[in-house]
Amino acid sequence: MLWKCKVIVPLLLLLLVCFISSAVADEFLAVKLGYQLLSPSGSIAGSLNGIGQKADLEKDLNLDDSEDITAEIAFNSGDFHLSFGYLPIEFSGTGTLSVPVVIGEQTFNIGTDVNSDLTIDLYDIGFTYYLINLDDLPTRFQLGLELAVKIADVEATLTESLGVLTATESVTAPIPTIGARARVALADFLGLVGRIGYLEYDSNHFVDAEAQLEFSPLPTVGIYAGYRYFDLKIDDSDLFIETDFSGPFGGAFVRF
Repeated sequence: MLWKCKVIVPLLLLLLVCFISSAVADEFLAVKLGYQLLSPSGSIAGSLNGIGQKADLEKDLNLDDSEDITAEIAFNSGDFHLSFGYLPIEFSGTGTLSVPVVIGEQTFNIGTDVNSDLTIDLYDIGFTYYLINLDDLPTRFQLGLELAVKIADVEATLTESLGVLTATESVTAPIPTIGARARVALADFLGLVGRIGYLEYDSNHFVDAEAQLEFSPLPTVGIYAGYRYFDLKIDDSDLFIETDFSGPFGGAFVRF
């Protein structure tokens, strides 16, 4: 199912670009496809009758880094910036539990060797209004307020190393954030972009921050590289996850 999502979602994004560009050919669009490397830390837990203990993602589960694609469509019109992003995250590892852990109402005891998988499909919809928009000068500067909704589709699976016991728990959490976006650029040739968003509600919170450098030797084609940091907490009745993950990313973009 995950591989289908990785293939279908970028195709849908490209189809959306074709549709929008045909409808608003006089506006500005950008499509980015890239590669992201993320390292995890934090804890995860389930519950059984309201009882459960947290497993450390590094010490107990020994999760490896996540390496996967990223996709983004951005639409700019005057003082407005609208973006749609998709980031699949998949961590896996083999470790020995130092605490009893409950996942999917199955209990894994202390000392159990487990294979674990943690997947997070992250969908990001952001809207920015530029309070400062000096986009028609040789040296450009933009600064605006960004409102976004992050939809985190999380699934955790634990399997005893002997394969006798396995359990899966999942949750989908839409988390709104408020923050800022800024861009400093030398025409369309070289630009530095930064953004940060945060919000906390109902024991859930999300921090998303990134900085990236864009290089465009041609007006319509370019490459980019940057660094991204996430801090995610989801406290659901069946699944608790409190983790942060960060790492570099890079890719290519086209502009219409």
